[in-house]
Amino acid sequence: MRPCFSLLSSPVRFKALFRSTGRPKSRLGASGLALSSSRSRSAVGRRVVVGSGPAVLELVSGQVEVREDFISEEEERELLDELEPVLKRKRYEFDHWDNAIHGYRETERSHWSERNSETLQRVRDTAFPPGTPQLGPVHVLDVDKEGYIKPHVDSVKFCGSTIAGLSLLSPSVMRLVSEQNQSDWVDLLLQRRSLYILRGAARYLFTHQVLRAGDSYFGGVAVPRGRRVSVICRSLPSAA
Repeated sequence: MRPCFSLLSSPVRFKALFRSTGRPKSRLGASGLALSSSRSRSAVGRRVVVGSGPAVLELVSGQVEVREDFISEEEERELLDELEPVLKRKRYEFDHWDNAIHGYRETERSHWSERNSETLQRVRDTAFPPGTPQLGPVHVLDVDKEGYIKPHVDSVKFCGSTIAGLSLLSPSVMRLVSEQNQSDWVDLLLQRRSLYILRGAARYLFTHQVLRAGDSYFGGVAVPRGRRVSVICRSLPSAA
């Protein structure tokens, strides 16, 4: 195994893992320094972003952000209380229209309770600079315990340069892989109630996926996957 590298970037610390193949290995062990996210003291001592080397981490620096404990347990419960009646009326699907998701149900929601609107506004204020045009409907994606999101790049027809998602119910691992060089990869540890933000290069130069339960490892440590609901805010696509 090649030497490990580390790279600091606020508000999260990046740590690189290397193998001779250059590709991420699910059970690869790792050790090293870590730093908390900017919002959460509970994240102290944990790494939340790892990658294949300092160059790829430098490329996504400022383009990838993970904030642990972004919402409280009560805020998570209130979001789910509003979403569950809608989601329960839908069946999990195993054939996505562009073959990107397996075992999912989804909806879009424009109107929220006052409390949930405040939570989502905090997401928007954190992820998007003032004045950024944003899609009004919020995308809600419910992935079954055995479901997963396959590697893909979001269509520029439906989403702009920034997406921000809350992770509810279950932790998971999101993997980004360079479209130009598949040996360049970045893994994000998305703990329950965390917020992830992808911008610019991380959106368009990398595929992203959420690993299936059997492959859900982060830095050599298993990340148990359960049913995961993500609540996603997006910027508007650029005008043609």
